[in-house]
Amino acid sequence: MPTRLTRLAAKRQLRVAGLMSGTSADGVDVAIVDIAGRDVKVVAFDTRPYPAALRKQVFDLFQPATSRVDEICHLNFVLGEVFAEALLATCRDHDVPIGSIDLVGSHGQTIHHLPDGRRFGKRKIRSTLQIGEPSVIAERTGITTIADFRPRDIAAGGQGAPLVPYADWLLFADKNKNRTIQNIGGIANVTFLPAGGGIEEVIAFDTGPGNMVIDRVIHLATGGRADFDAGGRTALRSQVVERFLASLMQHRYLRRKPPKTTGREEFGQPFGDEVYQGALGNGIDPPDIVATVTAFTVRSIADAYRRFLPREVDEVILCGGGALNEAIVGMLQNELPAAKVTTTAEYGISSDAKEAVSFAILAYATIRGRANNVPSATGAQRPVVLGKIVPAG
Repeated sequence: MPTRLTRLAAKRQLRVAGLMSGTSADGVDVAIVDIAGRDVKVVAFDTRPYPAALRKQVFDLFQPATSRVDEICHLNFVLGEVFAEALLATCRDHDVPIGSIDLVGSHGQTIHHLPDGRRFGKRKIRSTLQIGEPSVIAERTGITTIADFRPRDIAAGGQGAPLVPYADWLLFADKNKNRTIQNIGGIANVTFLPAGGGIEEVIAFDTGPGNMVIDRVIHLATGGRADFDAGGRTALRSQVVERFLASLMQHRYLRRKPPKTTGREEFGQPFGDEVYQGALGNGIDPPDIVATVTAFTVRSIADAYRRFLPREVDEVILCGGGALNEAIVGMLQNELPAAKVTTTAEYGISSDAKEAVSFAILAYATIRGRANNVPSATGAQRPVVLGKIVPAG
């Protein structure tokens, strides 16, 4: 007798909800997507912000000095509830029957990621930790939930990131154009799609900081009145200090060869604080610090293209919050004049929704038993099926 999971796997079209919270930890992105092979249609999208107190609790988990095991245990289940409610609320607001959704793919909230590993005996063990308990999501929604995508790739010898190249290739590969999908969330990551290439030719890695350093600097520069540079307005009316930018570009991560990933452990609050205080000590005005760290994000992206991509890029397709920052978009076009810089919105997926859509696609592949990591991007020894399945009912 077919089980619920085998019936799901046999359906050609699935309605999948992708749930995502990134390194900025500002809330839950919810994308409800109809998927049939390479045909992907976004039915609804919404972002549900974390309450300010919860966001602070999550940020406290990022640093060993402020994290506690009882808080990790507690917030794992709290975020499960928050993710489930975000999906239920999105369904209510967009008139999508919850019963029409076949599957949930949840990235959860990364609180620590150690892609370089630590010694255990004679071996170096890589590790990662995402919270947002999928059993809670499945129980509250009544929908089979797939989560915890990173660990299987790590077990197969990879870095557990980047996770989205499979979705990027499915959505945006082109026969004639060399494309990059450039996500600029808290961290910036690129997927290179060579013209006419198969998934085994995809290159992907974290280029370095995205919005993370900018957000911290604007917070400090405004005394906490702002947490991000809306539209890039501060950067646009300020000056980039080239000597300061040149010193930032000496960061050791930028010279490392792919596969590579990074996160708050490298570019988080301590780094942002050090950069800001160092710049003030050198007489740089706060608005110019904002402009310069914005240029740091952009130049590190362009530098990664020149160092590590095998071909010149014809088109840069932006997604993530940085795609809405006019200073980032303008600077990037200046850094890469031969490429057309655009956003995923031109292809029917809003720049904000793209990451959540990607986790819906990953869940779709998982339930069908398809390998959905990209070893050329993560460094894994072989293709594997990502994610842990919590059946409904």
